Amino acid sequence: MNIDTIPDFLAEQRDAAPADLQHLFLSFEDLWERKLWHQLTDTLIEFFNHKESAHQRLPFYKTFILTFADKINQLKLVTLALSAASQCRDSQERLSFLEAVAKKVNNPNSQDAYVYATVAVATVKLELKDLEGARKDLDKSEKILDGFDSVETIVHAAFYRVNAEYYQSKLEFASYYRNALLYLACIELNDLTPAERRSRAYDLSIAALVSDTIYNFGELLLHPILESLVKDDAWLRDLLFAFNRGDLAAYDVLAGHISSNPLLAEHRDGLRQKIYLAALTETVFRRPPHDRAMSFRTIAEETKVRPDEIEHLIMKALSLGLLRGSIDQVDEIARINWVQPKVLDMKQIDNMRTRLQDWDSSVFELGNWIEKTGGDVWAA
Repeated sequence: MNIDTIPDFLAEQRDAAPADLQHLFLSFEDLWERKLWHQLTDTLIEFFNHKESAHQRLPFYKTFILTFADKINQLKLVTLALSAASQCRDSQERLSFLEAVAKKVNNPNSQDAYVYATVAVATVKLELKDLEGARKDLDKSEKILDGFDSVETIVHAAFYRVNAEYYQSKLEFASYYRNALLYLACIELNDLTPAERRSRAYDLSIAALVSDTIYNFGELLLHPILESLVKDDAWLRDLLFAFNRGDLAAYDVLAGHISSNPLLAEHRDGLRQKIYLAALTETVFRRPPHDRAMSFRTIAEETKVRPDEIEHLIMKALSLGLLRGSIDQVDEIARINWVQPKVLDMKQIDNMRTRLQDWDSSVFELGNWIEKTGGDVWAA
Protein backbone atom coordinates (compact mmCIF):
# COMPACT_ATOMS: atom_id res chain seq x y z
CA MET A 1 0.00 0.00 0.00
CA ASN A 2 1.13 3.54 -0.73
CA ILE A 3 2.53 5.08 2.43
CA ASP A 4 0.30 8.15 1.97
CA THR A 5 -2.83 6.05 2.30
CA ILE A 6 -1.93 4.50 5.68
CA PRO A 7 -3.59 7.32 7.70
CA ASP A 8 -6.75 6.91 5.60
CA PHE A 9 -6.71 3.13 6.19
CA LEU A 10 -6.30 3.58 9.96
CA ALA A 11 -9.11 6.16 10.04
CA GLU A 12 -11.39 3.79 8.15
CA GLN A 13 -10.55 0.89 10.45
CA ARG A 14 -10.99 3.07 13.55
CA ASP A 15 -14.55 3.89 12.50
CA ALA A 16 -15.25 0.15 12.08
CA ALA A 17 -13.77 -0.79 15.45
CA PRO A 18 -15.68 -1.07 18.74
CA ALA A 19 -15.71 2.15 20.78
CA ASP A 20 -13.53 0.72 23.56
CA LEU A 21 -10.74 -0.09 21.08
CA GLN A 22 -10.74 3.12 19.06
CA HIS A 23 -8.18 4.84 21.29
CA LEU A 24 -5.57 2.30 20.13
CA PHE A 25 -5.80 3.62 16.57
CA LEU A 26 -4.43 6.97 17.65
CA SER A 27 -1.43 5.10 19.07
CA PHE A 28 -1.03 3.10 15.86
CA GLU A 29 -0.72 6.21 13.71
CA ASP A 30 1.47 8.09 16.19
CA LEU A 31 3.91 5.19 16.68
CA TRP A 32 3.99 4.45 12.95
CA GLU A 33 4.81 8.06 12.07
CA ARG A 34 7.55 8.15 14.73
CA LYS A 35 8.89 4.76 13.58
CA LEU A 36 8.72 3.32 17.07
CA TRP A 37 8.43 -0.22 15.76
CA HIS A 38 8.83 -2.08 19.04
CA GLN A 39 6.09 -0.10 20.80
CA LEU A 40 3.88 -0.33 17.70
CA THR A 41 4.27 -4.13 17.59
CA ASP A 42 3.28 -4.50 21.24
CA THR A 43 0.26 -2.23 20.76
CA LEU A 44 -0.83 -4.29 17.74
CA ILE A 45 -0.51 -7.50 19.73
CA GLU A 46 -2.66 -5.93 22.44
CA PHE A 47 -5.25 -5.02 19.80
CA PHE A 48 -5.19 -8.49 18.20
CA ASN A 49 -5.67 -10.11 21.61
CA HIS A 50 -9.12 -8.53 21.88
CA LYS A 51 -11.86 -10.80 20.52
CA GLU A 52 -13.60 -7.78 19.02
CA SER A 53 -10.64 -7.21 16.67
CA ALA A 54 -11.14 -10.53 14.89
CA HIS A 55 -12.75 -9.18 11.69
CA GLN A 56 -10.03 -6.53 11.32
CA ARG A 57 -6.94 -8.69 11.76
CA LEU A 58 -6.52 -9.86 8.17
CA PRO A 59 -6.85 -6.41 6.55
CA PHE A 60 -4.60 -4.97 9.25
CA TYR A 61 -1.90 -7.54 8.54
CA LYS A 62 -2.08 -7.32 4.75
CA THR A 63 -2.48 -3.55 4.46
CA PHE A 64 -0.70 -2.09 7.47
CA ILE A 65 1.69 -4.53 9.13
CA LEU A 66 3.36 -5.73 5.92
CA THR A 67 4.52 -2.17 5.19
CA PHE A 68 7.00 -2.37 8.07
CA ALA A 69 7.23 -6.16 8.58
CA ASP A 70 11.00 -6.25 8.03
CA LYS A 71 11.58 -3.66 10.77
CA ILE A 72 9.97 -5.53 13.69
CA ASN A 73 10.77 -8.62 15.72
CA GLN A 74 10.09 -11.50 13.32
CA LEU A 75 8.77 -13.81 16.01
CA LYS A 76 6.19 -11.19 16.97
CA LEU A 77 5.40 -10.75 13.27
CA VAL A 78 4.51 -14.44 13.08
CA THR A 79 2.45 -14.11 16.26
CA LEU A 80 0.41 -11.35 14.61
CA ALA A 81 0.14 -13.40 11.42
CA LEU A 82 -1.19 -16.43 13.33
CA SER A 83 -3.91 -14.26 14.88
CA ALA A 84 -4.80 -12.94 11.44
CA ALA A 85 -4.80 -16.45 9.93
CA SER A 86 -7.58 -17.51 12.28
CA GLN A 87 -9.89 -15.29 10.22
CA CYS A 88 -9.24 -16.99 6.88
CA ARG A 89 -12.32 -18.45 5.22
CA ASP A 90 -11.12 -22.07 5.20
CA SER A 91 -8.10 -24.28 5.80
CA GLN A 92 -6.87 -24.00 2.23
CA GLU A 93 -6.79 -20.20 2.35
CA ARG A 94 -5.13 -20.37 5.77
CA LEU A 95 -2.49 -22.75 4.39
CA SER A 96 -1.58 -20.41 1.54
CA PHE A 97 -1.46 -17.44 3.92
CA LEU A 98 0.82 -19.18 6.43
CA GLU A 99 3.11 -20.57 3.75
CA ALA A 100 3.66 -16.99 2.58
CA VAL A 101 4.39 -15.93 6.16
CA ALA A 102 6.92 -18.76 6.58
CA LYS A 103 8.63 -17.80 3.32
CA LYS A 104 8.83 -14.16 4.40
CA VAL A 105 10.60 -14.90 7.69
CA ASN A 106 12.92 -17.58 6.28
CA ASN A 107 16.11 -15.61 6.86
CA PRO A 108 19.36 -16.59 8.66
CA ASN A 109 18.64 -14.21 11.55
CA SER A 110 15.02 -15.25 12.10
CA GLN A 111 15.06 -19.04 12.01
CA ASP A 112 13.10 -19.21 15.27
CA ALA A 113 10.27 -17.28 13.59
CA TYR A 114 10.58 -19.54 10.55
CA VAL A 115 10.14 -22.62 12.74
CA TYR A 116 7.16 -21.02 14.47
CA ALA A 117 5.51 -20.31 11.11
CA THR A 118 6.43 -23.72 9.65
CA VAL A 119 4.87 -25.51 12.62
CA ALA A 120 1.69 -23.47 12.03
CA VAL A 121 1.75 -24.65 8.40
CA ALA A 122 2.02 -28.25 9.67
CA THR A 123 -1.04 -27.67 11.85
CA VAL A 124 -3.14 -26.74 8.83
CA LYS A 125 -1.81 -29.70 6.86
CA LEU A 126 -2.97 -31.96 9.67
CA GLU A 127 -6.42 -30.37 9.39
CA LEU A 128 -6.33 -31.16 5.65
CA LYS A 129 -5.23 -34.78 6.39
CA ASP A 130 -1.88 -34.21 4.65
CA LEU A 131 0.06 -36.22 7.22
CA GLU A 132 3.10 -36.69 4.99
CA GLY A 133 3.40 -32.96 4.35
CA ALA A 134 2.96 -32.19 8.05
CA ARG A 135 5.68 -34.71 8.95
CA LYS A 136 8.14 -33.11 6.53
CA ASP A 137 7.50 -29.67 8.03
CA LEU A 138 7.90 -31.00 11.56
CA ASP A 139 11.11 -32.85 10.74
CA LYS A 140 12.51 -29.71 9.12
CA SER A 141 11.55 -27.67 12.20
CA GLU A 142 13.08 -30.21 14.58
CA LYS A 143 16.38 -30.14 12.70
CA ILE A 144 16.53 -26.34 13.02
CA LEU A 145 15.53 -26.44 16.70
CA ASP A 146 18.29 -28.95 17.45
CA GLY A 147 20.82 -26.41 16.21
CA PHE A 148 19.71 -23.67 18.63
CA ASP A 149 21.45 -23.04 21.92
CA SER A 150 18.24 -21.43 23.19
CA VAL A 151 14.90 -20.40 21.74
CA GLU A 152 11.71 -18.77 22.97
CA THR A 153 9.46 -21.16 24.89
CA ILE A 154 6.48 -20.46 22.61
CA VAL A 155 8.40 -21.95 19.68
CA HIS A 156 9.14 -25.20 21.52
CA ALA A 157 5.59 -25.31 22.86
CA ALA A 158 4.15 -24.97 19.35
CA PHE A 159 6.45 -27.67 18.00
CA TYR A 160 5.64 -30.19 20.75
CA ARG A 161 1.91 -29.45 20.52
CA VAL A 162 1.72 -30.09 16.78
CA ASN A 163 4.10 -33.05 16.97
CA ALA A 164 1.80 -34.58 19.59
CA GLU A 165 -1.22 -33.97 17.35
CA TYR A 166 0.56 -35.70 14.48
CA TYR A 167 1.38 -38.79 16.53
CA GLN A 168 -2.14 -38.85 17.95
CA SER A 169 -3.57 -38.91 14.43
CA LYS A 170 -1.20 -41.81 13.62
CA LEU A 171 -2.19 -43.66 16.83
CA GLU A 172 1.48 -43.74 17.92
CA PHE A 173 0.65 -43.52 21.60
CA ALA A 174 4.13 -43.50 23.15
CA SER A 175 5.35 -40.67 20.89
CA TYR A 176 2.16 -38.73 21.50
CA TYR A 177 2.54 -39.20 25.27
CA ARG A 178 6.14 -37.94 25.27
CA ASN A 179 5.46 -34.89 23.08
CA ALA A 180 2.25 -33.98 24.91
CA LEU A 181 4.10 -33.96 28.24
CA LEU A 182 6.90 -31.85 26.73
CA TYR A 183 4.27 -29.40 25.48
CA LEU A 184 2.79 -29.11 28.97
CA ALA A 185 6.28 -28.48 30.35
CA CYS A 186 6.57 -25.43 28.06
CA ILE A 187 3.35 -23.69 29.08
CA GLU A 188 1.44 -22.49 32.11
CA LEU A 189 -1.58 -24.71 32.74
CA ASN A 190 -3.65 -21.63 33.51
CA ASP A 191 -3.18 -20.58 29.89
CA LEU A 192 -5.41 -23.51 28.91
CA THR A 193 -9.17 -23.40 29.35
CA PRO A 194 -10.73 -25.95 31.74
CA ALA A 195 -12.04 -27.86 28.70
CA GLU A 196 -8.55 -27.96 27.15
CA ARG A 197 -6.99 -29.15 30.40
CA ARG A 198 -9.58 -31.88 30.73
CA SER A 199 -9.03 -32.97 27.11
CA ARG A 200 -5.25 -33.05 27.52
CA ALA A 201 -5.47 -35.06 30.75
CA TYR A 202 -7.95 -37.50 29.20
CA ASP A 203 -5.93 -38.10 26.03
CA LEU A 204 -2.66 -38.47 27.95
CA SER A 205 -4.22 -41.00 30.30
CA ILE A 206 -5.64 -43.07 27.44
CA ALA A 207 -2.28 -43.01 25.62
CA ALA A 208 -0.41 -44.13 28.74
CA LEU A 209 -2.79 -47.02 29.28
CA VAL A 210 -3.01 -48.39 25.72
CA SER A 211 0.65 -47.91 24.72
CA ASP A 212 2.57 -51.17 24.52
CA THR A 213 5.82 -49.48 25.59
CA ILE A 214 4.72 -47.28 28.52
CA TYR A 215 4.67 -49.14 31.83
CA ASN A 216 5.71 -46.33 34.14
CA PHE A 217 3.28 -43.41 34.48
CA GLY A 218 5.38 -41.46 36.96
CA GLU A 219 5.59 -38.18 35.03
CA LEU A 220 1.86 -38.15 34.41
CA LEU A 221 0.86 -39.17 37.92
CA LEU A 222 2.88 -36.28 39.35
CA HIS A 223 1.56 -33.73 36.86
CA PRO A 224 -1.16 -31.31 38.03
CA ILE A 225 -2.97 -31.81 34.71
CA LEU A 226 -4.52 -34.96 36.23
CA GLU A 227 -6.47 -32.76 38.63
CA SER A 228 -8.64 -31.88 35.62
CA LEU A 229 -10.07 -35.40 35.61
CA VAL A 230 -13.04 -34.93 37.91
CA LYS A 231 -16.63 -36.10 38.14
CA ASP A 232 -17.36 -38.31 35.13
CA ASP A 233 -13.64 -38.74 34.34
CA ALA A 234 -12.42 -39.45 37.87
CA TRP A 235 -12.46 -43.20 37.14
CA LEU A 236 -9.67 -42.73 34.57
CA ARG A 237 -7.39 -41.10 37.13
CA ASP A 238 -8.20 -43.88 39.61
CA LEU A 239 -7.40 -46.45 36.92
CA LEU A 240 -3.96 -44.95 36.35
CA PHE A 241 -3.14 -45.15 40.05
CA ALA A 242 -4.48 -48.72 40.18
CA PHE A 243 -2.00 -49.65 37.44
CA ASN A 244 0.81 -47.84 39.22
CA ARG A 245 0.35 -49.89 42.38
CA GLY A 246 -0.60 -53.14 40.59
CA ASP A 247 -3.96 -53.21 42.32
CA LEU A 248 -5.94 -56.01 40.67
CA ALA A 249 -8.96 -55.56 42.91
CA ALA A 250 -9.24 -51.86 42.02
CA TYR A 251 -8.77 -52.71 38.34
CA ASP A 252 -11.64 -55.20 38.42
CA VAL A 253 -13.89 -52.57 40.03
CA LEU A 254 -12.98 -49.94 37.42
CA ALA A 255 -12.91 -52.29 34.41
CA GLY A 256 -16.57 -51.60 33.72
CA HIS A 257 -15.62 -48.13 32.46
CA ILE A 258 -13.27 -49.50 29.79
CA SER A 259 -16.07 -50.01 27.28
CA SER A 260 -16.88 -46.27 27.47
CA ASN A 261 -13.75 -45.50 25.43
CA PRO A 262 -13.24 -47.23 22.05
CA LEU A 263 -9.43 -47.29 22.36
CA LEU A 264 -9.53 -48.85 25.82
CA ALA A 265 -12.13 -51.36 24.69
CA GLU A 266 -9.98 -52.28 21.68
CA HIS A 267 -6.93 -52.83 23.91
CA ARG A 268 -8.79 -54.68 26.67
CA ASP A 269 -6.53 -57.76 26.46
CA GLY A 270 -3.40 -55.59 26.51
CA LEU A 271 -4.68 -53.75 29.58
CA ARG A 272 -5.23 -57.04 31.37
CA GLN A 273 -1.66 -58.12 30.66
CA LYS A 274 -0.41 -54.70 31.73
CA ILE A 275 -2.14 -54.89 35.11
CA TYR A 276 -0.70 -58.40 35.59
CA LEU A 277 2.79 -57.02 34.92
CA ALA A 278 2.11 -54.16 37.33
CA ALA A 279 0.97 -56.65 39.97
CA LEU A 280 4.14 -58.70 39.41
CA THR A 281 6.47 -55.71 39.79
CA GLU A 282 4.57 -54.57 42.87
CA THR A 283 4.88 -58.06 44.38
CA VAL A 284 8.64 -57.95 43.86
CA PHE A 285 8.91 -54.36 45.10
CA ARG A 286 7.19 -55.15 48.39
CA ARG A 287 9.75 -57.82 49.21
CA PRO A 288 13.16 -57.00 50.73
CA PRO A 289 16.11 -57.52 48.37
CA HIS A 290 17.22 -60.74 50.13
CA ASP A 291 13.78 -62.34 49.69
CA ARG A 292 13.15 -61.98 45.97
CA ALA A 293 13.44 -65.63 44.96
CA MET A 294 9.77 -66.45 44.41
CA SER A 295 8.11 -69.63 43.29
CA PHE A 296 5.72 -69.57 40.35
CA ARG A 297 2.94 -70.59 42.74
CA THR A 298 3.55 -67.54 44.95
CA ILE A 299 3.51 -65.26 41.93
CA ALA A 300 0.29 -66.88 40.66
CA GLU A 301 -1.41 -66.32 44.01
CA GLU A 302 -0.44 -62.65 44.14
CA THR A 303 -1.03 -61.73 40.48
CA LYS A 304 -4.09 -63.95 39.89
CA VAL A 305 -2.47 -65.20 36.67
CA ARG A 306 -2.99 -68.84 35.69
CA PRO A 307 0.00 -71.01 36.72
CA ASP A 308 0.70 -72.05 33.13
CA GLU A 309 1.13 -68.36 32.13
CA ILE A 310 3.48 -67.33 34.95
CA GLU A 311 6.71 -68.12 33.12
CA HIS A 312 5.59 -66.11 30.08
CA LEU A 313 4.61 -63.19 32.34
CA ILE A 314 8.04 -63.13 34.01
CA MET A 315 9.83 -63.38 30.67
CA LYS A 316 7.73 -60.47 29.40
CA ALA A 317 8.68 -58.35 32.43
CA LEU A 318 12.36 -59.21 31.95
CA SER A 319 12.28 -58.38 28.23
CA LEU A 320 10.59 -55.03 28.88
CA GLY A 321 13.21 -54.07 31.47
CA LEU A 322 10.67 -53.96 34.29
CA LEU A 323 12.64 -56.59 36.19
CA ARG A 324 16.14 -58.06 36.12
CA GLY A 325 16.97 -61.55 37.22
CA SER A 326 16.74 -65.17 36.10
CA ILE A 327 14.25 -68.02 35.88
CA ASP A 328 14.81 -71.57 37.13
CA GLN A 329 12.43 -73.48 34.88
CA VAL A 330 13.09 -76.82 36.57
CA ASP A 331 12.27 -75.70 40.12
CA GLU A 332 9.85 -73.03 38.84
CA ILE A 333 11.50 -70.20 40.74
CA ALA A 334 12.14 -66.63 39.64
CA ARG A 335 15.18 -64.92 41.19
CA ILE A 336 14.80 -61.15 40.88
CA ASN A 337 17.62 -58.76 41.75
CA TRP A 338 16.21 -55.45 40.44
CA VAL A 339 12.81 -53.85 39.86
CA GLN A 340 12.17 -50.67 37.85
CA PRO A 341 11.71 -47.60 40.12
CA LYS A 342 8.30 -45.91 40.05
CA VAL A 343 6.22 -43.23 41.72
CA LEU A 344 4.86 -44.35 45.09
CA ASP A 345 1.48 -43.57 46.62
CA MET A 346 1.06 -43.08 50.38
CA LYS A 347 0.40 -46.76 51.05
CA GLN A 348 3.53 -47.79 49.15
CA ILE A 349 5.55 -45.15 50.99
CA ASP A 350 4.29 -46.55 54.29
CA ASN A 351 5.38 -50.04 53.21
CA MET A 352 8.80 -48.61 52.38
CA ARG A 353 8.95 -46.99 55.82
CA THR A 354 8.16 -50.32 57.47
CA ARG A 355 10.92 -52.03 55.52
CA LEU A 356 13.42 -49.36 56.52
CA GLN A 357 12.40 -49.79 60.17
CA ASP A 358 12.89 -53.57 59.85
CA TRP A 359 16.28 -53.01 58.26
CA ASP A 360 17.26 -50.60 61.04
CA SER A 361 16.22 -53.16 63.68
CA SER A 362 18.19 -55.96 62.01
CA VAL A 363 21.29 -53.75 61.82
CA PHE A 364 20.90 -52.89 65.51
CA GLU A 365 20.53 -56.57 66.43
CA LEU A 366 23.56 -57.46 64.33
CA GLY A 367 25.59 -54.80 66.11
CA ASN A 368 24.59 -56.16 69.53
CA TRP A 369 25.44 -59.70 68.45
CA ILE A 370 28.89 -58.67 67.20
CA GLU A 371 29.54 -56.74 70.40
CA LYS A 372 28.46 -59.68 72.54
CA THR A 373 30.19 -62.52 70.74
CA GLY A 374 33.28 -60.66 69.70
CA GLY A 375 34.19 -59.19 73.08
CA ASP A 376 37.40 -61.19 73.40
CA VAL A 377 38.49 -60.15 69.94
CA TRP A 378 38.01 -56.48 70.74
CA ALA A 379 39.88 -56.90 74.00
CA ALA A 380 42.80 -58.58 72.27
